[in-house]
Amino acid sequence: MITYEYPLNERVRTLLRLEDLYERVHFFLQHDSAHDHHACLTGIFEILEVASRADLKSDLLQELDRQRTFLDALRANPAISEEKLDHILTEIDRAFTNLHGLSGKTGQNLRENEWLMAIKQRAGIPGGTSEFDLPSYHYWMHRPVDARRADLMAWIRPIDPVHAALSIVLRVLRESGRTVSLVATQGVFQQGPGDKPAQMLRLTLPEALACVPEISANKYALNIRFLVPEGVQKSRVYEHDVAFDLTFCNL
Repeated sequence: MITYEYPLNERVRTLLRLEDLYERVHFFLQHDSAHDHHACLTGIFEILEVASRADLKSDLLQELDRQRTFLDALRANPAISEEKLDHILTEIDRAFTNLHGLSGKTGQNLRENEWLMAIKQRAGIPGGTSEFDLPSYHYWMHRPVDARRADLMAWIRPIDPVHAALSIVLRVLRESGRTVSLVATQGVFQQGPGDKPAQMLRLTLPEALACVPEISANKYALNIRFLVPEGVQKSRVYEHDVAFDLTFCNL
């Protein structure tokens, strides 16, 4: 099965983009080549851009606090494992404390590093990090693998609290989902407004099915078209019925 996630507001859209970037950064961090570490560093720069929203930190802190209050109220419920509840609350408390301890914009200390910012500026230009443009960066790329990785880990550390916080928020959002099984007749599905607007949709269908969903949604309607992926050709609607699962996620 393959799952497609579709955010229905700007806040969730930002969190999903950041989650993808953090996963990419940590993936390339574990590899050894200079090209892997270049990809890791450019991913860090992208995180700084996406996370520059002034209200991101306050949004995450507010949501963590809301989840902590909600979960703490479940202590009297005999159906809830107190051990698991304590584990989740400890995780939330740690993420809240670490995020609250950040001062200024996300990665402010990285923004004050003139050497990194010079690389960031050149990285936005196609081929802009060539050795003749940034000889000091070229030197860094030839340093031992462990030395480069240690530098990257030091640069990632100040922005990790955001990753820990958004991971909890997105996990809670995904687990809150209400799933229904639906069918798109001849590749098209339409639905009117629900009782409560969702913050994210998760659409799941068999990976072997040769179509991809195109989703448009607002408070009035949900429209899904399943398109045949044809590379450079213009996409066309999949002409057969498509059975899929749709999850409405809301915090």
